[in-house]
Amino acid sequence: MTTDTTGTVARDGDSRPGGPADSPFIRACRRRPVPHTPVWFMRQAGRSLPEYRQIRASVPMLESCRRPDLVTEITLQPVRRHGVDAAILFSDIVVPVAAAGVDLDIVPGTGPVVAEPIRTAADVERIRLITRDDVSYVDEAVRQLVVELGDTPLIGFAGAPFTLASYLVEGGPSRTHAKTKALMYGDPELWHALCGRLAEITLAFLRVQIDAGVSAVQLFDSWAGALSEADYRRFVLPHSTAVLSGLSTAGVPRIHFGVGTAELLGAMGEAGADVVGVDWRTPLDVATGRIGADKAVQGNLDPTVLLAPWPAVEAEVRRILEQGRAAPGHVFNLGHGVLPEIDPEVLTRVVALVHELSSRRADQG
Repeated sequence: MTTDTTGTVARDGDSRPGGPADSPFIRACRRRPVPHTPVWFMRQAGRSLPEYRQIRASVPMLESCRRPDLVTEITLQPVRRHGVDAAILFSDIVVPVAAAGVDLDIVPGTGPVVAEPIRTAADVERIRLITRDDVSYVDEAVRQLVVELGDTPLIGFAGAPFTLASYLVEGGPSRTHAKTKALMYGDPELWHALCGRLAEITLAFLRVQIDAGVSAVQLFDSWAGALSEADYRRFVLPHSTAVLSGLSTAGVPRIHFGVGTAELLGAMGEAGADVVGVDWRTPLDVATGRIGADKAVQGNLDPTVLLAPWPAVEAEVRRILEQGRAAPGHVFNLGHGVLPEIDPEVLTRVVALVHELSSRRADQG
């Protein structure tokens, strides 16, 4: 490990001038000056790209996540096409729990489906902790990608304990999270045991990615917005904090993101991330006031805007860049993932526009 001139820890392999650690994306995450606002898109590697659909046509989702050759190719596709400032590892949030012995599948059109949902303490005990060997395919894919990407940073990721727990308790996706909340309220001890186990698995999964060379990590708590702030602080925050604080000396920026989390942004900012992702419902200047001036923000174009005529897209991009100036660091992104029906050419134009507008502003001082 080495320490760079800002006092932040940087890994030896990333500390060279021009390497990933000096990229606009990492600089923005570190709240340092940037030549332009960096941009990447959640789900940028996926169903909006015809080259992705072609490569996945006959390969089930979980299998594709376990094949380093496919992971590498799919991760690189949006970098080649759009010129984004960061790649994000192609994977799925349920990969580590599947590696931990949970019987599940990712069903097309549905999402993760769990064969035997969690109901008892014995069910939790059957979820074993994971080692690097359990996810060696992830380790291999990351190492391949770091070489292929060169100076472009690679983002690793994992699902947060609450979101993973929701899938395991509900047995699959849920609009109401009724069974999840019933377990939280009805058996807090079992709930915390489950989330504690998932926090350990998530932390181990992220450490594998960091050791293999990712430049940043993102913790997705996709369904945390279903909770009140009080419930979030009681049932979720301790476990997300365990993951993020467990990476405090890892030397890479940590991003935390959830959907529908406007009322939770302050609490999420306390969990230990360097960057807080904001969905499209909350303006970035308002979000910064809630999160605090010691965090960068990421976001937050509504993905559906990308289906509108270009003048509407351009106006929204300009608005978000302007509101992002209130934050000490801003990574341009969507407020959630790329929709399958979005024209990839629009994403490419957005990247170019963000770079053009923010570069002009940087030149003007």
